[in-house]
Amino acid sequence: MTPGYVVRRVLLFVLVVWMATSVIFFLPRLAPGRDPIRERLMMMSVSGSVMQSAIEEMARAYEARFGLDQPLYVQYFRFLGDIVQLDFNVSLMMYPSRVIDLIGQALPWTVGLLLTATVLAFSLGTLLGGLSTWPRAPRALSYLLPPLFAFSAVPYYLLGILLVYLFALKLPIFPISGGAPTGTLPSFTIGYMLTVAYHSALPALSMVLAATGFWALGMRGMMVTTQGEDFMIMAEAKGLKGWRVFLHYGMRTAILPQITALALSLGHIVSGALLVEIIFQYPGVGTLLYKAITGFDFFTINGIVFFVIVGVGIATLLLDLSYHALDPRIKHART
Repeated sequence: MTPGYVVRRVLLFVLVVWMATSVIFFLPRLAPGRDPIRERLMMMSVSGSVMQSAIEEMARAYEARFGLDQPLYVQYFRFLGDIVQLDFNVSLMMYPSRVIDLIGQALPWTVGLLLTATVLAFSLGTLLGGLSTWPRAPRALSYLLPPLFAFSAVPYYLLGILLVYLFALKLPIFPISGGAPTGTLPSFTIGYMLTVAYHSALPALSMVLAATGFWALGMRGMMVTTQGEDFMIMAEAKGLKGWRVFLHYGMRTAILPQITALALSLGHIVSGALLVEIIFQYPGVGTLLYKAITGFDFFTINGIVFFVIVGVGIATLLLDLSYHALDPRIKHART
């Protein structure tokens, strides 16, 4: 891999992030009749929080405060400058809290939950899918994989509802909702981390059950095609040990498409598992996004979408740069 290739990929990443960020800015402003300030104030007036006669005066004050009364090109360059500084303005829903502070509070919950669930489901599914095609695999796999394949066809939020009913209502083993007991102060202690893990067990289990079969099915298909390759036959003809043929020749070759899908899945982690977090009232980015959408909080929505774009872009960039390490036959060179 040449330094020039790395530079080109980084520049492409910056270009993609800039174009996507521009779409975030222009798309809501091209929609007719969309004024986030007035819509939010109208909602507050319906609930009695704001006087109807004061809406226009407050809207003009908000527009001047956030620069929305400036020409579009001025707003655009100001928007880009704020994005570079990770300044997404204040939340309309939770004024005067800043959007970056709200995302910073919710992001660790989502990353911890989804990263653990995704990596666990990927590891189990990939290993089980590979073993399912291996002649020397344990016979018990033939009974384990069909239920996992069935679970992969069920949306994870439906599994979440089922798990709540079984293990939080019928058998009150796990808490029904929340990321930690109400009133508990976050701390980097073993006790608090165990409490968080205990509250995260059901939402994590719902995602692992739904995703393990998906990863297993994909790996099974790749291993079926890999087993007939000449290098696999040659490895077996040389008398290599079965585990070495399976891991070093079969799994290593068949896992590349899995790695691609994993990188894209990790890129979407920052957006949160929206419906799962809502069902379990988990204090992550998914719940924050849901509140922002229902509360017409465009600034918070823009901030979350920006982090999703950057997350997917970074995951794709790292994936592209790591292909050569995963498979030395891949060359990054112009033809």
